[in-house]
Amino acid sequence: MSEAGHWITSIGNYSFNMDTLITMWAAMVFIVVFAFIATRKLALVPSKMQAFSEGLMGFFWGLTDSMIGHEGRKHIPLVASLFLFIVTANLMGQLPLGLIHLKHGELASATNDINMTAALAVIVLIYYVSAGFAKKKLKFLIHDFSFVGIILFLVEILEMITRPLTLALRLFGNILAGEILISALLGMCAYLLPLPIMFFELLVACVQALVFTMLTVVYISSAISEEH
Repeated sequence: MSEAGHWITSIGNYSFNMDTLITMWAAMVFIVVFAFIATRKLALVPSKMQAFSEGLMGFFWGLTDSMIGHEGRKHIPLVASLFLFIVTANLMGQLPLGLIHLKHGELASATNDINMTAALAVIVLIYYVSAGFAKKKLKFLIHDFSFVGIILFLVEILEMITRPLTLALRLFGNILAGEILISALLGMCAYLLPLPIMFFELLVACVQALVFTMLTVVYISSAISEEH
């Protein structure tokens, strides 16, 4: 059964988008295998895989150090995991998976599904709110009980609602729009016409993963900084 462009499978009272579930698990398996291979034989003289992995982690160290400070390094596991998963899932949607015609539909990027991007955004929300409460207790939300303090409290609640919404919609909208555009161009001319857009979408896939990750770091920084 297909609905809204997704391959829908119902189990009891629950429905699942199987196309994005498959690519989600494929992305996670790829990351686990990549991490295993990269860390299997560490040496003082690194291999190309080890050098690439160390450079990637160095990027996250620099990102968290510049935006959060030295304390930000303890947040690298979340930040790095988010980036690696999102960029892998995004790029999987740019592979010729649409050419694989299954019985019930076609495969698509996991981030083509609003349920997936919303889940990632909620994880970020829970994480930075927990980090804020762990560092500042109730002062994370309630600065004081004056009129200004109450207004600031309401603003904080509004931000908590809008931040995950914007994170989810931005990632979902950009990936979905790119895949729809490429599908339309493939229908018009399957050879040369889609190529420029496909190469552009490779850049978009990486940029959107970076934007999601950097905004996550910004939210964590604002939650734990003393000026918050």
